Amino acid sequence: MTCPPANQNSYPYQNEPIWSRSEKAVARTAFDAALGRELHELIQQAKKMARQIQGSSDLWDLEHYLTQRRKEIDRKYDYRYSQLTRVFGILLYEKRLRVEELRGLREDKLKLIHSCAEFLAKDAA
Repeated sequence: MTCPPANQNSYPYQNEPIWSRSEKAVARTAFDAALGRELHELIQQAKKMARQIQGSSDLWDLEHYLTQRRKEIDRKYDYRYSQLTRVFGILLYEKRLRVEELRGLREDKLKLIHSCAEFLAKDAA
């Protein structure tokens, strides 16, 4: 499941928007906030699972769960500027990011982010 590509005629390099210094600061803050919230949820779930461990199979289930979640998070949270509009679209769709957190990004990036989120919503329906 991927987002539709940006218009290749809009940017000097294939699908790579240009990020101003202020946009980079907004993006970093939004990215870190979403990642922090997801990691907090993961920590809470891991603690809950750890409290319920009764035997070795429960321990390995927890280890498997954490390994899978780490892989998912590593794949999702890609802070390359060429990937950020896609990442933010996914996070917006998953409700891990709020539109207000993206204030300060130019309209072209916001359109790409919203387009990605809408695409994912339609694809899920």
